[in-house]
Amino acid sequence: MTLAAGIPTVDAESIEQDPVAFGQRLGQAWTETGFVALVNHGVSSSVIENCLSAAQDFFALPLEVKMQYHMDGGGSQRGYTPPGVETAKEATTPDCKEFWHIGQEFEATDPMATVMPMNIWPNEIYDFRSRSLEFFKEMDEFGRRLLASVATYLGQDEGYFEDLVSSGNSILRLLHYPPIELNKPGERAAAHEDINVITLLVGSDQAGLEILRRDGEWIPVHADTKAIVCNVGDMLQRLTNHVLPSTTHRVRWPSGEAARISRYSMPYFLHFGPNVEIKTLPSCISDGNPDLYPTSLTAQAYLEQRLAQIGLS
Repeated sequence: MTLAAGIPTVDAESIEQDPVAFGQRLGQAWTETGFVALVNHGVSSSVIENCLSAAQDFFALPLEVKMQYHMDGGGSQRGYTPPGVETAKEATTPDCKEFWHIGQEFEATDPMATVMPMNIWPNEIYDFRSRSLEFFKEMDEFGRRLLASVATYLGQDEGYFEDLVSSGNSILRLLHYPPIELNKPGERAAAHEDINVITLLVGSDQAGLEILRRDGEWIPVHADTKAIVCNVGDMLQRLTNHVLPSTTHRVRWPSGEAARISRYSMPYFLHFGPNVEIKTLPSCISDGNPDLYPTSLTAQAYLEQRLAQIGLS
């Protein structure tokens, strides 16, 4: 494990050979910063590129076309959300971004089909659905492998997380930070923590992502574009009683003319199933780390609380 660009870099190639040792490296890295850069992750570069191309084609459409796919209500959990809607918790200015949300798809006979919102798809972009779902599938499988390893770091069996996330309300967010005039107030994404279990982010070659270090200093993250940046979300922080901490981060405007260039990213937010009870793991409670969350709540209840805080519900 090395420290590069402000966060630890972990080689994911060893997951299959020694998941316990990998889990120790990942758990320690997350404990240090809440963020890691994962190399040799195995997610296909062609799948990444195909999905990114579909996203870029969609965001290039006129706003009036994109707004046909904006769903009022529902917490912006599916389809298109225009700029100026999402506002980080405790921020006063909306983020300067637009995005498209994609979730799991279930067979009509699956009980979860009546619980989860249905995906919607733009008619204007060729193969948008297939390209997006292929990327969704690879990111989901990779995220589950990470959780299986980190479960051992937490004193659990490798399969501990599988049932918790198998019917999760996980979301792929295709994200566009538009170019904009200089000196605009606010940020591309104001300081926040992620709601979910873990986030997987395909590396961007554009500056802007920063994390808040434990000593209170903001540091930039410049991960290799072939790496996947992975961070702990608030649901996992809560489950582990802050043994695995969620880290505050933001996306700032670059300086000068770079602010006039679009920035794209495709974070995958891995979630628990809606009915999963988030209850502190006993292995994460000690005399030195008493239970911070003696009252449990479902993942859906927690999600709804947080969506309300950021203006999406």
